[in-house]
Amino acid sequence: MERMEEENGKLEETQPSPAGSICGFTSLHHLLKASLEPHLYQEVSRLLLGLNCGRPLGNIALPESAKALSLKHGFDVQAYCFGADKEQLRESRIVRVGLIQNSIAIPTTAPFSEQRRSIFEKLKPIIDAAGASGVNILCLQEAWTMPFAFCTREKRWCEFAEPVDGESTQFLQDFALKYNMVIVSPILERDVKHGETIWNTAVIIGNNGNVIGKHRKNHIPRVGDFNESTYYMEGNTGHPVFETAYGKIAINICYGRHHPLNWLAFGLNGAEIVFNPSATVGELSEPMWPIEARNAAIANSYFVASINRVGTEIFPNAFTSGDGKPQHEDFGHFYGSSHISAPDASCTPSLSRYQDGLLISDMDLNLCRQLKDKWGFRMTARYEMYAELLERYIRSDFEPQVVSDPLLNKKPSKD
Repeated sequence: MERMEEENGKLEETQPSPAGSICGFTSLHHLLKASLEPHLYQEVSRLLLGLNCGRPLGNIALPESAKALSLKHGFDVQAYCFGADKEQLRESRIVRVGLIQNSIAIPTTAPFSEQRRSIFEKLKPIIDAAGASGVNILCLQEAWTMPFAFCTREKRWCEFAEPVDGESTQFLQDFALKYNMVIVSPILERDVKHGETIWNTAVIIGNNGNVIGKHRKNHIPRVGDFNESTYYMEGNTGHPVFETAYGKIAINICYGRHHPLNWLAFGLNGAEIVFNPSATVGELSEPMWPIEARNAAIANSYFVASINRVGTEIFPNAFTSGDGKPQHEDFGHFYGSSHISAPDASCTPSLSRYQDGLLISDMDLNLCRQLKDKWGFRMTARYEMYAELLERYIRSDFEPQVVSDPLLNKKPSKD
């Protein structure tokens, strides 16, 4: 049941809970806030979300036009501010970042052209709200132009693939120009110059409407319904960092978040913000979701922006997972919960588990260097040692460095 807080702190059931809610609440943080006394919630929030420069995150006042768009089109909007210590020799480098999570707009049985067009129409007011709020860098979710149909293994979904300069890029270039905004657009790419090869790709559109570059997904899952290697393989673009008008950014697409060395490589190349556009479901990964990105932000002294789609997508034909479970027609619930993590271990509350949303955050990029100076992770790392191990590991004659107890298999004497 949907729950509302009464004056005495009790929760009143009013209407059926939306699918994907947590006990009737949009997110874990809303559940805790409604369930705990204020002083208890403050302490729990400190432990779950951390403190930014010794203080809880502040909220950003958004323009009325953005709030009006949110109310009219039914998407959640939240805005927070990460600070940094004031420095004497550097000015603050404050960047406003926006993340969009959304469900598909119409059933997967509709003509493909209508499905794509309906998603474009759905995102227009959310992008306008981001622009009206002064967002400098906006990132969309993985494969945002389509249903996440890779569970089906049906090749007809390849029709959604498009060149880097295709319809979705042209659609977003107008917004980039209008709002002086960098936009990260994760799409299903068709490389027409190399045999129509398909890739899972993020296109980086500059604030002048130009295409700065692209990055292709480095790690492809082979777990559960994630049958993505039926459509595309591991990317070939390395770990590029894109220097934009607002800072150095990188994109670690979805499954790459499970690989610590992937996060490390973007950091070694100088990333200040790493976006993680994703499509992942509750049964598989939700306990990992609030941990991995935050760990990466801490270990690599950069900001991490995590985006996940929302909703349950039903497909026309049933499919199996290769795990012995009955055939089914949906992937499971995409649980949204987009959030941003900072290098000082602080984190925003997450967006809804089931509702479209726009998360906005100011971040002072000076915090990245301040945390490098404080913890010295780069300085104390032993890259030459790691490199030597990895060089040996990739050889066919690799032997693990294991020191066995010489008495491990020795039989005790019978004295």
